[in-house]
Amino acid sequence: MENKKVMAIRNGKPDGGVLEKGKAKLSPPPLYKVILINDDFTPMDFVVAILKNFFSMSEERATQVMLKIHHEGSSVCGVYPNDIAATKVQQINEFSRQHQHPLMCVMDKE
Repeated sequence: MENKKVMAIRNGKPDGGVLEKGKAKLSPPPLYKVILINDDFTPMDFVVAILKNFFSMSEERATQVMLKIHHEGSSVCGVYPNDIAATKVQQINEFSRQHQHPLMCVMDKE
């Protein structure tokens, strides 16, 4: 006759029961809004270029978003998982500084 401890270990659980397969519940990653903030110095055509290059917007859509930023002070340019949003914010802020513009890009949890 086997020792009870050995049986419990063989069955996979300390109490001697059998482990059951469970379905892991996966939830989608939290999303973050990438937002451009208006300033009085960055040229409008530079903002349009940012929107086209970093958010793959058409000329028409980029112009609409740029005007919203200009008139309302800011606009959401896209919604992404954390790592993608953070990368876009960093790239846009660095690109703006390289071109000597104070354009600010931030992210906010949706």
